[in-house]
Amino acid sequence: MSKTTHRLFWSLALCTVLPLNSAVADVDHENYDHRFCMTCHGTDGRGNESIDAPRLAGMERWYLERQMNLFRDGLRGTHPEDLAGQEMQPMAEVLSDEELEDILDWVETWEYVPAPITLSGGNVERGRQLYRSCATCHGQDGEGREMMNGPQLAGMDDWYLVTQLKNFVAGYRGADSRDVYGSQMRAMALPLTDEQAIIDVVSYINTLGRQDP
Repeated sequence: MSKTTHRLFWSLALCTVLPLNSAVADVDHENYDHRFCMTCHGTDGRGNESIDAPRLAGMERWYLERQMNLFRDGLRGTHPEDLAGQEMQPMAEVLSDEELEDILDWVETWEYVPAPITLSGGNVERGRQLYRSCATCHGQDGEGREMMNGPQLAGMDDWYLVTQLKNFVAGYRGADSRDVYGSQMRAMALPLTDEQAIIDVVSYINTLGRQDP
């Protein structure tokens, strides 16, 4: 099954799930989270590269909450070229504040396991130079800095980082000025003018040690 076909299959499957939110008023915690998170992100929150669903286990709560709110408000996941975002946006849009908090509480219970390195062909030394402008917000070791609104990068799926950097550069993400931090990130990503530069900087991030939140 090709990646595109796989993505289409899961999109159709998720479309059959969405109506259950309004039809079932008293759904329990386990079933609710299973329908809205596990299908794509896995029962252990480790993600699924084949459908571009990133790991959630170990992601900072404050960052995940912000991204979910961006999806809910239509400030992320609405660009026609952001295919994975378009699949996530309706998943988040139907969540109430209480349901979102419930999911965030649950995600925090997932154990982080280091993401496998899937990227090859990167120039780590060039990536080190390119990362200098990233360190202000994301930390010298990719540990993240909440006070600068920069999430942790060390230990994140490298394929996901590549995809999102491409999205920022292309304007598929962070183009809406109401997404303040996304707009800032897009401006910072613009110097990555070619795909090799993105691969290089993510290859360097792969060398950074994971810091547990």
